[in-house]
Amino acid sequence: MCHKATAIAHSNIALIKYWGKRRSTFNIPAVGSISLTLQELFTQTKVRFDPSLKQDMLILNGKRSSHEIEDRASRFLDLIRRKSDLPFKAQVVSHNNFPTGAGLASSASAFAALALAGSKAAGKTLTKVELSQLARLGSGSAARSIYGGFVEMKTGRKLNGQDAVAVRLAKPDFWPIKLLIVITTTLGKGIGSSQGMDHSKNTSPYYSQWIKTSVNDLAEMRLAIRNKDFEKMGELAEYSCLKMHSLCFSARPALIYWNQLTIELMHYIRELRNSGLPAYFTIDAGPQVKVLTLPEYGSTLRKKLHQVPGIKEIIETGPGPDAKVVEVRQ
Repeated sequence: MCHKATAIAHSNIALIKYWGKRRSTFNIPAVGSISLTLQELFTQTKVRFDPSLKQDMLILNGKRSSHEIEDRASRFLDLIRRKSDLPFKAQVVSHNNFPTGAGLASSASAFAALALAGSKAAGKTLTKVELSQLARLGSGSAARSIYGGFVEMKTGRKLNGQDAVAVRLAKPDFWPIKLLIVITTTLGKGIGSSQGMDHSKNTSPYYSQWIKTSVNDLAEMRLAIRNKDFEKMGELAEYSCLKMHSLCFSARPALIYWNQLTIELMHYIRELRNSGLPAYFTIDAGPQVKVLTLPEYGSTLRKKLHQVPGIKEIIETGPGPDAKVVEVRQ
């Protein structure tokens, strides 16, 4: 008998950045993070456990995945199989509606969707806390994509990471801010986030200060969200972003995720802000620039950004929903 389920999970952008692991074994973050789940960016994943399959298969965006990516998905499916005592191999068909591996948190939505679809296909109904724990084992940021709206990831204290889970700070309709995602390239990044985190931890002289100063950043961002203080939220988001990339720059050899257009856009966004347009940038481990603004300024800001030569695409989005199951079949 085949066991099938399909789920959708939305990507998220960290406003207070996650960079570094307390324990790599269980993918436990060394610092907390606060993110915004995104309405327009999502992954849809179908999982089918089938006794006739000899090995796990991953079809991503219409093509068979590389051995490396497929092996990562298979190891994650092993976790689900152990939880459910289900011995069958699985076919996974997944689609991102945005560029993969290019600094848009595709692994966050991918593993959140795989956690939900995989567990449901295996006959397990997990709580959101359990889903967040499971998704984290695939990708640290995936723990946040289980929830919509504004989300905080906790580092926890336990060695096995059971308390390293995401919690919701505010629902999607709490504050309809706008985020413009400026695509500077569709090419994948050269160094993955996990590898970059380890390299920064092992070689940057500033890593201990990154850990130490994160506590205050989280407290200030919680307050800014609670008070709907856009200026404070934007200032903190830029600060955390630049602090994370400074950590990457100080690694040896340095990690540089930006391209020329990334830098040009940062300067331009600051010029727009100085002229009176409320706009703040944040950038994950990749070259894409995300611009925070208030709802009434979204259209104006988009027109301004389109004037910059070289931009591939601008995606306008806002707070997105929880991950959800869309189909279950046997």
